Amino acid sequence: MEKAAMQLIDLKKSIGNKQLIKGLNFEINKGEVFGFLGPNGAGKTTTIRMMVGLMDITAGDVLIEGKSIKTDFKEAIRHVGAIVENPEMYPFLSGWKNLEHYARMNHGITKERINEVVALVGLEKAIHEKAGKYSLGMRQRLGIAQALLHKPSILILDEPTNGLDPSGIREMRTYIRRLAEQDNVAVIVSSHLLSEIELMCDRIGIIKNGELIAIESVKEVKKDNALSELYIEAEPLETARLILETQQERPVAIEKKELFLAATREEIPRILKSLMESDIQIYGVRVQQSTLEDKFFDLIGENTIE
Repeated sequence: MEKAAMQLIDLKKSIGNKQLIKGLNFEINKGEVFGFLGPNGAGKTTTIRMMVGLMDITAGDVLIEGKSIKTDFKEAIRHVGAIVENPEMYPFLSGWKNLEHYARMNHGITKERINEVVALVGLEKAIHEKAGKYSLGMRQRLGIAQALLHKPSILILDEPTNGLDPSGIREMRTYIRRLAEQDNVAVIVSSHLLSEIELMCDRIGIIKNGELIAIESVKEVKKDNALSELYIEAEPLETARLILETQQERPVAIEKKELFLAATREEIPRILKSLMESDIQIYGVRVQQSTLEDKFFDLIGENTIE
């Protein structure tokens, strides 16, 4: 089996008597997008800062491609590209000159490689314009291009879609998925947009009060939520409810002049057919699936997230 790109081994962080991170253990695989979620003050940013050596580790370790961030920092960190805060650029230089400047600080980055990452993030048209004229989305893309120049096997992105409009968010999602699937990069994404995490990630880790409370496969979350909430606007309502209640093992309720019940996708046609065969008038049907957001709030029991 292929070695994990990154491993957190009993990772702890204390400041004074206060323990912020309480022994995190998980790994991130090559070629996957891993979402990192947590409510306010959960320790998500602290963990990311320790992952990239921006904050000292109190106990435990982070292994990157098998190298310790504590004892072999230089060798470990060369595998990592990261945007932990907003990407910093020289506004008076073009996007290309910014990348060239960064390339000079890293050994062996060629002009061909710069062209490669520019194409990967879709900045070919604007790369020779001054970075100060870039939109927020273009700056984010230039930041990712910079983080990818040295061909890292792990990319860490803290809020990569922050401030982007819907089309910018969709583009960013496309770049991130492409990196994982085509370049076998392990991508770690922290975000407060749960709907985006659901579309972008393969697995999610949920942290609360400095502890990892769950690691979930996004596919499994969707599979768990095979039951959808079915709302039917029908007349006469009480008769319709009684008909369905005799046929369903699950309860049928009336909410705001609609029938409400849980049903799988496969059951919906049969439910509607039985109502129509009983001369029930159906005026509207809507289906609402549980989401990663529902799962998240079930686990953390709160309504605030970072």
